[in-house]
Amino acid sequence: MKKKVLYVFLLAALILSACGGSGGQPTAARIGWAGSPDTVNPGSAVLTEAYTIFALVYDAMYKLNLDGTFSLGLADSVEHSQDGLVYTYKIHQGVKFHDGQPLTSKDIKFSYELYKTHDDFPYMNSYTAYIESVEAPDDSTLVLTLSEAIPNIESQLVFMYILPEHIWKDHAEGAAAVEFENFEMIGSGPFKMVEYKQNEFVHLAANKEHFQTPPKVDEVIFQTFESQDVLVQAIKSGQVDMITEMPATAVETLKEEATVTVINGAPFAPGVSDIILNQATPENCPTDAGGLCTGHPALQDRNVRLAMAHATDKQKLIDVVLLGYGTPGLTLIPDGLGFWYNDTIKDYAFDVAKANQILDDAGYADTDGDGVREMPDGSQPLNFRINWPSDSIDAPRQAELLSEMWTAIGVKTELAATDPDALTSQCCPVFDYDIILWGWGSDPDPNLLLNANHWARSRQAITRPVIPTRSLTRSMPSRRLNLILISARNSSGKCRKSHSMMWFISSLTTNRMFKPIAQTALRVG
Repeated sequence: MKKKVLYVFLLAALILSACGGSGGQPTAARIGWAGSPDTVNPGSAVLTEAYTIFALVYDAMYKLNLDGTFSLGLADSVEHSQDGLVYTYKIHQGVKFHDGQPLTSKDIKFSYELYKTHDDFPYMNSYTAYIESVEAPDDSTLVLTLSEAIPNIESQLVFMYILPEHIWKDHAEGAAAVEFENFEMIGSGPFKMVEYKQNEFVHLAANKEHFQTPPKVDEVIFQTFESQDVLVQAIKSGQVDMITEMPATAVETLKEEATVTVINGAPFAPGVSDIILNQATPENCPTDAGGLCTGHPALQDRNVRLAMAHATDKQKLIDVVLLGYGTPGLTLIPDGLGFWYNDTIKDYAFDVAKANQILDDAGYADTDGDGVREMPDGSQPLNFRINWPSDSIDAPRQAELLSEMWTAIGVKTELAATDPDALTSQCCPVFDYDIILWGWGSDPDPNLLLNANHWARSRQAITRPVIPTRSLTRSMPSRRLNLILISARNSSGKCRKSHSMMWFISSLTTNRMFKPIAQTALRVG
């Protein structure tokens, strides 16, 4: 999905407001999660876990508040021209990076220009689409000129973390910017990097001199747990103070724990979980980018996709997989985005009889009586592979339920968990799959998801996962994938930010065949 979800800010807010120790004793906030940052390089990161760390270690021009509003971060004030094209920021003086070097407007200019010049950055580049030029006339002034006026400058800058030019200037050109490991992770935020071991832990220490929000705790330790059962046991035993996700089956059990508080409510961190259907054909397969395009040919037929949609019982998925902690969704934009959510769209009805009739009329028959329909030409059965990231908590049960539902319309499935990184590669640009279960996180502004829906960089979209933020009126290119949206999740479930998701969202414009199934919120503390 796109990268950050709002839970990044919620988690940061909880950490920053956590109580310190008494009697001068150092205190640590211990947080358990099932994932790990894929990298600590803001340019190349795609996972929510990475952006959680970025929000604690780096500062940005704006910060997102818990009520969904924005306030100034590094800037003390901002003025804009009458035509909305020029923004002049007065930067707070005295801000220092963790290595003691001063942060000035020149570092901000450097960071914005770095993000703008690298269209090989999966997400940061997309935020610069409207930036025409950046000037730093003095150390405390930044002048941002836009190519056209936009109403959401705050949401465009809130994730553009400010990097120290004196460190990054040696890694700014070509592939070096993406390949830079950035293990020291020098920022100016309320926490400093102490140590990072991928798939094990992230250790942060408080920056008590932070100009705006000095932490009350002394350190934060994010520990990765491979098993969801162990993750739940960790919060029950007191091994950790907070967990960022858990299976819905653990909710009632944790509610009975005297030392654990389970909070549920409207999604603060909206997102969607998807069923992605591969529609790449031999004719439009990106073979020059490594494409194999092994998707089942039946998925290119809208009748098959429509039948599968009618055969998908969203409420059952909510009740069984999420134990009722969800509400049916209707659109790509989850209801957690409030005003932007369209609740007037009519959903596809769950109707197995109708689904079977659609396939009958389209010529998909079970000619050998084995319970599985064949292609109209008899060439192969409707046997689809379903893959999901192996670190997903809910996907295994979800896949089982989908398999049962689709069996009722003569569709057979083969289920397999796959390493997340391998699955990303398997998806794009290789297109070596039939169906993928994955997730997409939303920014606080719906611009990202809406732009992905209209994404039209046909060749670059395959090799360079960039979302042009001005493409609201463009149409989807011929290489399409279809999706049936399943659920909108927050910190109770994994929201994976993957460039591969962009193709899936894009197909909505062309096919208008999407079914959000659930939107849910659950936080554990």
